[in-house]
Amino acid sequence: QVQLVESGGGLVQAGGSLRLSCAASGSIFSINAMGWYRQAPGKQRELVAAITSGGSTNYADSVKGRFTISRDNVKNTVHLQMDSLKPEDTAVYYCAAYWSLSRILATTGYRYWGQGTQVTVSS
Repeated sequence: QVQLVESGGGLVQAGGSLRLSCAASGSIFSINAMGWYRQAPGKQRELVAAITSGGSTNYADSVKGRFTISRDNVKNTVHLQMDSLKPEDTAVYYCAAYWSLSRILATTGYRYWGQGTQVTVSS
């Protein structure tokens, strides 16, 4: 059992920044990949960014150059630094974790999920 707790969401004006954090606990020793998804009302959940324990990263085209994912393996925490935020970034952001990167990147398949944190970007 793995528990994921997100924090750092909030309300920010367009062009501003937020830093999300996801802390993992429980049976975490087999977790090699973590990432962030987001879901806006009426839309499917989509991958934002992913990272492996070795530091390899993946980003959605819509956030490349604006968002940065990082991981602290000692603290079992992943961060998402979001800069130059746009109103279309507004969504609930979910932390995800699993032992394989392929599962994190896949559209389906079991993985551990956090409860989500709301990010709202105003015009």
